[in-house]
Amino acid sequence: MKLRLLTVLPIVLLCFRLSAQSSDTIKTSKGNLIIHFLGHGTLMFEFNGKIIHIDPSSNVADYAKLPKADLILITHHHGDHLDSTALASIYTKSSSLYWTTECEKTSKFKALASVLQNGDKVIWKGILIEAVPAYNIVNKRQNGSPYHPMGEGNGYILTFSNKRVYIAGDTENIPEMLRFRPIDIAFLPMNLPYTMTPEMVKDAALMINPKILYPYHYGKTDTSIIVELLKDTPSIEVRLRKME
Repeated sequence: MKLRLLTVLPIVLLCFRLSAQSSDTIKTSKGNLIIHFLGHGTLMFEFNGKIIHIDPSSNVADYAKLPKADLILITHHHGDHLDSTALASIYTKSSSLYWTTECEKTSKFKALASVLQNGDKVIWKGILIEAVPAYNIVNKRQNGSPYHPMGEGNGYILTFSNKRVYIAGDTENIPEMLRFRPIDIAFLPMNLPYTMTPEMVKDAALMINPKILYPYHYGKTDTSIIVELLKDTPSIEVRLRKME
């Protein structure tokens, strides 16, 4: 079975890379990090022969055609981030799955996963994974409860050799972001009423000061606004990819 995977995997990845602007390559001191932009809040990373899936969702990709996972990270339990169908397509006996307590309560994969709370850290095959807070302060439901309460969801900071990558999950510009530096690459959500306005994203970006900012999970938000808001901050490169 392993031999078959090794044979098929390069072909699958090659076909995947042919899509226009579907991936970026980031150089690290220990090899290239390839970022695949699947859509919405869903990403796939390649690093040193390992495949990392973030919030896999069947709404944005056919996971039967994508590489199996070495590592899966789920930010929170909402259906556009926790998709059992997508998980079943990419999970194998050798996959590692990390998520939140709320995910564990709602998914049939609970026996296969490990829970990470805000503040937890784990080293997975040489990659440091830090679970950080992700929550709403301003945006709330009609009953007054936040769309994403404090303590329920995770963002993740992954350290690939000398590069720190922040995947924010569903969050606002929370004060904890001041402690996340240094960040090389940041994925920040930008859609209302669930996460941030472009102005909030600007504030978050100034707190974490990434070298590269990818707005993601942005729905119908006009992404040109965040480009304009950060035009006088040359230290932050805003890269727009199709992540509605």
